[in-house]
Amino acid sequence: MNQINRRFTVAPMMEWSDRHCRYLWRLISRHAVLYTEMVTTGALIHGDQERFLNYHEAEHPVALQLGGSDPVDLARCSQLAQQWGYDEVNLNCGCPSDRVQNGMIGAILMTEPQRVADCIKAMQDAVDIEVTVKHRIGVDDMEDYSGMANFVETIANTGCKTFVVHARKAWLKGLSPKENREVPPLKYDMVHQLKREFPELDIVLNGGLKTLDQCLEHLPALDGVMVGREAYSNPYLLAEVDGRFYNDEHPIASREEIAAQYIQYCDEQIQQGQLLKYMSKHVLGLFQGLPGARRFRRHISENAHKAGAGISVLEDAVALVGCNRTAKAD
Repeated sequence: MNQINRRFTVAPMMEWSDRHCRYLWRLISRHAVLYTEMVTTGALIHGDQERFLNYHEAEHPVALQLGGSDPVDLARCSQLAQQWGYDEVNLNCGCPSDRVQNGMIGAILMTEPQRVADCIKAMQDAVDIEVTVKHRIGVDDMEDYSGMANFVETIANTGCKTFVVHARKAWLKGLSPKENREVPPLKYDMVHQLKREFPELDIVLNGGLKTLDQCLEHLPALDGVMVGREAYSNPYLLAEVDGRFYNDEHPIASREEIAAQYIQYCDEQIQQGQLLKYMSKHVLGLFQGLPGARRFRRHISENAHKAGAGISVLEDAVALVGCNRTAKAD
């Protein structure tokens, strides 16, 4: 089993962290651990496996996140993850959407820690790669810290070592999925307490992290951090991750260099039948804060969806960035 260094990880995000987006992130950081979107066991077992499991070799280290609650199905899908070469398989116990609640997937699983433990044990028995859990600090009326500690301890008894903790409670009654990412208060202290009481476990903090300075404040008290939406809206945030988190002093590529490499990737993908609009959306935030950034985003948004759109759309958009370096950043 390869040891994964999770000092800095990028969160699984539905409709965002697909293979094209992960390739872009990997161009910026060599070491950040990347996670797929959550894939349900039903989709993998009954759907298009290549669509859900395909990825670029450059993405390693990369983890597959599963949604499910049946030990047999999760074990089968974990085997698929290993066969496809993923470095880790992660069970989602934190997603608050109605759709996953009805299927006994996501945050609602925190109410049944023994069921989760049974799932994790079945997954572990099926594969050699590491099996991990992503969860919230609580759900609905679950008593805050003691409920989370019991959940973690029950699962840790299976031998599971790594827990990614979103430091917000999930309210399955009364809040939308979007509100669940923003409304419940962040309680980082609970995650730190969890690490103090379970020092043998690897605890990774998720939730509300927007800057590398903020992330570093939680290390070395914790084993790692996970950044979500900020990495998507401002992907160049990852440019200093390798140096600041992994002591890798390789030169940092410029945004223009990253754009050129991603355009080359898009060209290769288009030749294989992919549509530009599914790849171009991930690069919209690359020039955030620079002169011409708004023109860059607008040009892509207005043209990438058109029939036959090719890489010239991206090339022309890049040309709009910084064409007047004295202009106010937009």
